[in-house]
Amino acid sequence: MNENGKSDSDKVPEKFSNKSEKSDAEKMEGRKLTKENERQRHMRQTQGWESVHSKLQLVHQKAKEDKKRRFTALMHHIYDIDVLRAAYSCLKRNAAPGIDKETWRSYGENLEGNLQALSEKLKKNAYRAKPVRRVYIPKPDGRQRPLGVTALEDKVVQRATVEVLNAIYEADFLGYSYGFRPGRNQHKALDAVYAGLVVSKVDYVLDADIRDFFGSINHEWMVKFIEHRIADKRVVRLIQKWMNAGVLEDEEVTYSEAGTPQGGSISPLLANVYLHYAYDLWVKQWRKKQGYGNVIFVRFADDSVAGFQYKSDAEQFLMELKERLRKFGLELHPEKTRLIEFGRYASEMRRKRGEGKPETFKFLGFTHICGKTKGGKFTVHRQTIVKKLHAKVKAVKAELIKRMHAPIQDTGKWLKTVVVGHFQYFGVTGNFKAMNVFRYRVYWTWRRVLSRRSQKGYVTWNKMDALIKRWMPNPQIYHEHPLRRIGVITQGRSRVR
Repeated sequence: MNENGKSDSDKVPEKFSNKSEKSDAEKMEGRKLTKENERQRHMRQTQGWESVHSKLQLVHQKAKEDKKRRFTALMHHIYDIDVLRAAYSCLKRNAAPGIDKETWRSYGENLEGNLQALSEKLKKNAYRAKPVRRVYIPKPDGRQRPLGVTALEDKVVQRATVEVLNAIYEADFLGYSYGFRPGRNQHKALDAVYAGLVVSKVDYVLDADIRDFFGSINHEWMVKFIEHRIADKRVVRLIQKWMNAGVLEDEEVTYSEAGTPQGGSISPLLANVYLHYAYDLWVKQWRKKQGYGNVIFVRFADDSVAGFQYKSDAEQFLMELKERLRKFGLELHPEKTRLIEFGRYASEMRRKRGEGKPETFKFLGFTHICGKTKGGKFTVHRQTIVKKLHAKVKAVKAELIKRMHAPIQDTGKWLKTVVVGHFQYFGVTGNFKAMNVFRYRVYWTWRRVLSRRSQKGYVTWNKMDALIKRWMPNPQIYHEHPLRRIGVITQGRSRVR
């Protein structure tokens, strides 16, 4: 949480690329790739990125040495064939096609020829960004989240651009920014929040969420922020092409002077750049010059948590934050932004005033609750957000109904991946009860679906127990206790501020 990133136990990554997205094993002529082919593919991909990072290391070093340096020659890195090839190799294999109807597999049938043609278009400034195809995915509250499906060549160029720009911006971004950055993830942000609340003197928490952030990014400010570091006009124009490409929905393309479509590789980086200048740097100055007590801060994309020792600091911060964000066309979500009493003394102070238990706050899928250890010390309990648990079970039920007549073994394999995936994210200390609830509701739902297809109208528990034993793994802790990971750093003189 320190702006230099020293609160994170993990070393600063030597590679500055965003993590490539994992994909399912490819299929060739209806058969899975052999282990040897899979190993060779991963080896080629790793070697490709190592070559790219080697070429960009000098750019990264110059960015670290001179924080005011503006880079004038970057475009040749983006249209480099090796960079484009590495960018293509890490795209999702089974992603939905964009407006061009091009899939990862079809583009790869003539990969070298396609990449050579793409490189030439970028060199000659003949590259044109295509509109993104609008799709909607359901949110836990029943609303629809809009996403943009990007054309494949746009994905390749965006991915290459992200790698090049990361070489610069990873030298600038502050330590309390965790979203969509190499070597950082949700659980490191969660660990930072936990350590800050438990170790530091914090009695008030501001859980802040920016309303429709990706749809509110001001294009003019975005360009100004980019130009702080990027003086290569071709790269700036490239970014503008994506921001102005438009959105295809119901056979009609619409354009907007604000926002960046979610779903493209470039959007998370642009979001971090925007919030770095509009939010993070301001927080750094505010807590140095205006905060009287301890102040902690963690941000993951547009979702942030700030902790304060004094209520006056918290209220002043919130008031000034609203003004700060308004300057850049942003607004805090009135329903999702809350200032609450939360910390080691919250329970005692509320009890003296005759009030109930301290309020809770939600961050990255977990409800955070004031609690006590078995030894009576203050701790923060983290439990799966109930709405997210219900929404996940509902989604599993819908898929099980679709698979009602599929072979039980196939459905069991799929369910196992779902349950394990859920545990891999929510498997933190103290969350066993919620994980058990999820597991129970999943296999109860499966039994009901199996009963519907049975001629008897039910499935015996003996048979169900055998299926559960085979396909329903028990809850497991996947993430070490935060203070075991970073406790050494936060002993004595705390660095979590």
